[in-house]
Amino acid sequence: MPNGEKYSVSILICCRNEAGNIDPAVKGIPEMGRHTEIIFIEGGSTDSTRETIQRAIAENAGKRDIKLVLETADKTSRRSSKGDALRQGFAAATGDILMVHDGDMTVGPEELPKFYEAIASGRGQFINGTRLVTKMDKGAMQFANRIANWAFGKIFSLLLRQKLTDTLCADKVLFKKDYDRIVANRKDFGDFDPFGDFDLLFGAARLGLKIVEVPVHYRERTYGKTNIHRWSHGVLLVKMCWFAFQKRKLFKKPTSY
Repeated sequence: MPNGEKYSVSILICCRNEAGNIDPAVKGIPEMGRHTEIIFIEGGSTDSTRETIQRAIAENAGKRDIKLVLETADKTSRRSSKGDALRQGFAAATGDILMVHDGDMTVGPEELPKFYEAIASGRGQFINGTRLVTKMDKGAMQFANRIANWAFGKIFSLLLRQKLTDTLCADKVLFKKDYDRIVANRKDFGDFDPFGDFDLLFGAARLGLKIVEVPVHYRERTYGKTNIHRWSHGVLLVKMCWFAFQKRKLFKKPTSY
């Protein structure tokens, strides 16, 4: 069986207050591999996000495999983080390949086949999107955020011993079998990552998975407001750097495969 048809795919989309982006996501996500399921993880929305997802499921019954996972906060938090939501989505996924895609549609779903090809062909074992090596739409990312993302990419490249230019691009892809191995080794890092990106990146580096970056076109948001809080999230990123520095001996260089 050719690589293009060999694997099934689960696409995980966290979507709090993203009602206007649900239909474009469903219409824009292509079928990939043997089978493609779309998993929306929703919780805490104050708009009609949940109702829009439920309507999309009903309208596409028998045509698209769309699921809704209702996000629940952990016992120590009044409101779960994106990292918590992703872990709940991963638990519901059945595909051979797991794709994380952002619900804000700042990266178009038409880019996803590039990620599928990269992992299905064996070019990489963990595929990370990067917004910082191609021209992005005006207003898509503030200049200060771009500089900070560039700097954190440099720092994490040194700590994780693999080249990274954009640690916070939401689009990340790996095999489910490797995600299960990351979960088994999560005791080394805990599950405190509020973003979900570093749980995956640290876990991939811990296993010595080959990380390959795929450039994406970053667009300006057309619906809703960003969930990024520059200063508080900046402080969290600094803490992540310090945490990774303390754990740096656990990260392995990728082996040939």
